[in-house]
Amino acid sequence: MQPFDVHLYAQNWVAVALSVIIGLMAIGGMFAASRLLSSRRHSDIKLSTYECGIPATPYSWSNLNIRFYIFAILFLIFDVEAVFLFPWAVVFLEQRDLGNVVPFYAMVMFLGVLFFAIIYAWKKGVLEWQK
Repeated sequence: MQPFDVHLYAQNWVAVALSVIIGLMAIGGMFAASRLLSSRRHSDIKLSTYECGIPATPYSWSNLNIRFYIFAILFLIFDVEAVFLFPWAVVFLEQRDLGNVVPFYAMVMFLGVLFFAIIYAWKKGVLEWQK
């Protein structure tokens, strides 16, 4: 067991405190620069909510097409698939253990299910934007 060194312990906390102080100074500097460099003229247009260049309108109900929801869900499914696939590939290539084929076939099954899911969605016409 190593003896407790007060100097090393204090040095670590000095680094943390210095990081906090520098971070707070950077935040304060950004707020000050924003205050000094920003425009002082106020108008109704400047105070309105920005909506991608479209003038703001009073709140009204609108119909949302279900296709937007379906596309979002499909994107999430295949995005999560990429999140699983890349780390698996890195670990699989690092190990190079050819005796253990279970992880390889597990990923093949996973990709197969996703492949059949996209084919099913395609055949059902979910990926067609206009009908």
